[in-house]
Amino acid sequence: MRPPACKGFFDAAPMRRREFLRAGSLGLFGLGLPQLLAARPVPTPKPPRGRARACILLFMWGGPAQQDTWDPKPSAPAEYRGEFKTIPTRLPSVRICEHLPRLARMMDRLALIRSMTHSEVDHTVATHFPLTGHAVPRRGAPIAEDWPNYGAVLSRLGRGKGPLPPFVSMMPKVPDGAPRFVEESHGQGAGWLGPLHGPLRIDADASKPDYRVGDFDLHADVPLARTGDRRVLLRRLEGQVRALEKDLQLSAARAHHERAFDLLASPEVLRAFDLSREDRRLRERYGMNLHGQSVLQARRLVEAGVPLVTVFWPNDGITNVSVYWDTHNRNFIDLKTRLCPVTDQATTALLEDLAARGLLDETLVVWTGEMGRTPRVGQSVVGGAGAGRDGRDHWPHVFSAVLAGGGVKGGIVHGSSDRYAAYPASSPTAPADLAATIYHCLGVDPHTQLYDRLNRPFTLCEGTPIRPILLEEPSRPAGQD
Repeated sequence: MRPPACKGFFDAAPMRRREFLRAGSLGLFGLGLPQLLAARPVPTPKPPRGRARACILLFMWGGPAQQDTWDPKPSAPAEYRGEFKTIPTRLPSVRICEHLPRLARMMDRLALIRSMTHSEVDHTVATHFPLTGHAVPRRGAPIAEDWPNYGAVLSRLGRGKGPLPPFVSMMPKVPDGAPRFVEESHGQGAGWLGPLHGPLRIDADASKPDYRVGDFDLHADVPLARTGDRRVLLRRLEGQVRALEKDLQLSAARAHHERAFDLLASPEVLRAFDLSREDRRLRERYGMNLHGQSVLQARRLVEAGVPLVTVFWPNDGITNVSVYWDTHNRNFIDLKTRLCPVTDQATTALLEDLAARGLLDETLVVWTGEMGRTPRVGQSVVGGAGAGRDGRDHWPHVFSAVLAGGGVKGGIVHGSSDRYAAYPASSPTAPADLAATIYHCLGVDPHTQLYDRLNRPFTLCEGTPIRPILLEEPSRPAGQD
């Protein structure tokens, strides 16, 4: 009997009319840009202190099975080790899953953490840990109360340059409306920093020939003069709305709308989203699929000056039994055929491409999910969603994450799991420590204090950077603090 699907994957929060009027008035004028467009604050940013000027976060929705990817246990009993063989890597004595051959050949450039751990088995809550470094403020709290995502923090600190937003999320969706749990998952937005610092969300399929982000191209019947007229009309409409309702959400919407017009008028923005400018062979190297082309798009955005791009693993629509990396069924079939090969190809293409362009040393690449999978095949846990005979249930107690690029040593394995890949055996690593490491590499003090909209101070992160995987601090010119 098939175990029940994860509830959060299939439910989406509807937008109420009040929210639509606040955030969606631009759409009334025929300019259907995404609802939230990130906006930078006024102050000029200081030069970053870390090595990395940007970060690409490859987020594996659903939770990859650690023992079937980065942390195999070939000597464990069959019901634990699973069906896959292992292969050697560039590091002596370090082996990984046979279905990640390209990444095995690049292990000397990677920092592999095998001891990530937390205790949350619910997908929609667990995502908050690796995307912010914190647990959710309280169970059942609205997403508006979340801790801010890394990109929202960089937006608040004034990172980025040019007309592009400082925080972009690639969230491709398939045209048949396959289920997503994106809307209910915590940690992906600005939280208590407010919608002004939320991401530009891109849900278009970058692998399609007609790929276009929102409506960055003006509609054929809307000349530039009329666009200018609509800006005036927009301001008049908002003036009337302000007379009825004054709040921060409206202020954010105004900033998003102004940014929308700036984006429409910018050739630089249009170029950044034009994948046809890339050599066909390079596009094929990433993989002509949703994930591969989204990763390529992320590289173009970082190259154009976006400080943080998150690429969320898409639901490819191939199966409704095991969606994303949430392999309650078909664990070995899906890992072998549609998960490992795609991430192996796209991740290595990204690292090689960044290196060839001289961007890897200043771009941090992070590969992670929100949790791992049960040590034993077919094992079900309290709070999970069950597992079929060929599946693995939710398991947050140990999982793997991989870092490369700006500020990170290559060729190192940090921490370990026990013989069943069930719990950390050495150097247990909390999501707060991963967050502190990301901030450190980006030149942000993890203990920076930020203020919410009520002017209350919050310490950005309580974790400690993972020193063994970090390069030595770069020298700084005299006079920099």
